[in-house]
Amino acid sequence: MSGPRTRPSPLALLAALITLYLAVPLVAFVVRFASSPRRGFHEPGLAAALWLSVSSATIALALVTLGGVPLAYLLARSRSRIATFVGVIVQIPLALPPLMSGIMLIYVVGPYTFLGRLFDRQLTNSRIGVILAMTFVAAPFLIVAARAAFEAFDHSLLDVAATLGHGELSRFARVAVPEAGRGIRAGMLLAWLRAFGEYGAVVVLAYNPSTLPVYAYNQFGGVGLPTTLAPTALAVAVALAAVGLSRLRFSRPPRDEAPRRPSAPERVPAAAIRFAVDHHVGTFHLALATDAPVRHLAVLGPSGSGKSALVRSLAGLHGAGAGEFWCADEPLHRVAVERRGVGCVAQGFSLFPHLRVWEQLRFARRATPELAAYWLDRVGLGGLERAYPSQLSGGQRQRVALAQALCGAPRVLLLDEPFSALDVPVRHELRRLVRELQRETGLSTVLVTHDPEEAGFLADDVLVISGGVALQAGPSRVVFEHPASLEVARLLGIVNLLAATVASSESIACGDVRIRADAAGLEVGSAVSWSVRPEHVVVGHADDVARPFASRWPATVLDVAYVGAASDVLVAIDAGPELTARSFEPVALAVGEACAVSIRPDAISLWPVSSDRSAALGAVH
Repeated sequence: MSGPRTRPSPLALLAALITLYLAVPLVAFVVRFASSPRRGFHEPGLAAALWLSVSSATIALALVTLGGVPLAYLLARSRSRIATFVGVIVQIPLALPPLMSGIMLIYVVGPYTFLGRLFDRQLTNSRIGVILAMTFVAAPFLIVAARAAFEAFDHSLLDVAATLGHGELSRFARVAVPEAGRGIRAGMLLAWLRAFGEYGAVVVLAYNPSTLPVYAYNQFGGVGLPTTLAPTALAVAVALAAVGLSRLRFSRPPRDEAPRRPSAPERVPAAAIRFAVDHHVGTFHLALATDAPVRHLAVLGPSGSGKSALVRSLAGLHGAGAGEFWCADEPLHRVAVERRGVGCVAQGFSLFPHLRVWEQLRFARRATPELAAYWLDRVGLGGLERAYPSQLSGGQRQRVALAQALCGAPRVLLLDEPFSALDVPVRHELRRLVRELQRETGLSTVLVTHDPEEAGFLADDVLVISGGVALQAGPSRVVFEHPASLEVARLLGIVNLLAATVASSESIACGDVRIRADAAGLEVGSAVSWSVRPEHVVVGHADDVARPFASRWPATVLDVAYVGAASDVLVAIDAGPELTARSFEPVALAVGEACAVSIRPDAISLWPVSSDRSAALGAVH
């Protein structure tokens, strides 16, 4: 018994209708061609007309490609009024009837114009006239298609190429054109077919010699329909051949294979970095600077705080006016991005989709086969030399991106949240790898991240930012132990953020609980915020809390959560606040059980509630 019949969708019906409309004339022609005794293959001038159309269309395509692809690239990257105006000019031939396009060209290259007389009236009624007419009507098809393709690909790849040492022309030829290749090929096909089939503009500019369309029209008007079968059949065959050629894809081997003896890079001299960035991105103002030279810096901040804008500024992608950047005593801000020697590993695995792994590593200007082979092995990519990015896992792609940057032999490595899209095991593995590379290579690094753990693991100094300005800067241990403001504490992931009032210069009141803390300089009775890191909160049974603590209160266990190697215990102090304690020892407490809580006074940070950002930087600890 057959199942229920499904009704075709409206989309399928519409698609079938237009396909039928396009196919029926072709089928009718094939039937007439097969049954006709006279087709016109022996008529004089047919072969010459075919060759003139094919060769002239090919020359016109070459001219259009030579100038049209760069023009499309520039139009895709510009939003200026000039680009808008040029974009309109480019599309005008699409709207003009071809006959009128020919008339417009007569005003420029006709026999009595300046150019016409300059070339002895050879620009019309000649092969040159045919090419000029074809070029004019076909150019918009390539330019429009190529522009759309250039706009569609990931432009951050151009920035990656710049940081790997490639100038503007090299980025265009080695990145933009391959990435937009499918759109460019489609535009070239359309342009060639349009040129091959052009009639109106060619008739006006160059009636003789005759192209294939002009020849077919003359046969139709002079002899009749039967002799037009041959030129029409040839035109269909040429069109099918052109379409078929455009669909061919050629596989190519890697440019060179990895050598058998990798060569380790030379360890670079330790070089401290410092910067003073002052840059506007639209209405956003980025104003960040380091107070002292650093070697391994983490820039910690929330989304939208300016972290990626800082990386782009340091890499030179915002131009020389973005601020100063020094490596040792060398002013990198005075050097173009491709010559700065600054490697960049961005979030999102910015690899070139058209290149294999080995080619990715060899892409940097300063990369050598020996150096690429070393990093290929060092980051664990052996055996993947011929793989494309689409064939790799997320962790493998990020390893390629890291190795690619290192193959450029940079002096400074910028890491723009490189592990944010990875799962936890891979993220920890790659963090460990980067930390090892920091020791092995001597590279200075700048890491931007929103992960406090990542910042502490990979940096000696931390710069906490928000809204494009610095909140706190200093050695990692100092910043993590003593956040300078409530906002900094939140960004550092401190969970115990509470409100209180100043009870005395040595204590605060939180609920009915008095907590010893250094409140010197704060007005008694004033509102404050305070925090304590979970690892500084000690929880034990009600009668066995260790004693070098000045504050000890009875409490109740609300929850116990096991987070990897540690346990987080949520407790509620009697008549006081709730706190989270983190223990790296086994917790022998149950939910609802009475316990005791202790906090060292010097582990508590205080901030006046009414303080602004600048006042918070001088907060009391």
